[in-house]
Amino acid sequence: QVQVVESGGDLVQPGGSLRLSCVASGFTLDYSATGWFRQAPGKEREGVSCLSASDLVSFHAEFVKGRFTISRDKAKNTVYLQMNNLQPEDTAIYYCAASSYRYCSGSFAEFGPDDHWGQGTQVTVSS
Repeated sequence: QVQVVESGGDLVQPGGSLRLSCVASGFTLDYSATGWFRQAPGKEREGVSCLSASDLVSFHAEFVKGRFTISRDKAKNTVYLQMNNLQPEDTAIYYCAASSYRYCSGSFAEFGPDDHWGQGTQVTVSS
């Protein structure tokens, strides 16, 4: 079965950290640009970070630069999103997607409805 599954979401206090995982099955993430997105209640989904198939290029939205890092473990067919210094405005459902394109455009335009999307993992930042 071809799918991606996110995990690692939790309730964390402001200033805390979480690491989200995106595990693929039925295909390899090595040949895909992999992206993380998030959707907060009442807001549209927005792109957070992208990692190219070659791992040479990573892109982060301005609002997470310096706080979030995206990385890959090829052996585990997994892409991670390390999130540090979390703030209440980071509260959202976080989704992983594997694109049919190999490179990150910087605008997340390479991700579409026909790509592989997970069901999401909830991140809540609250004291």
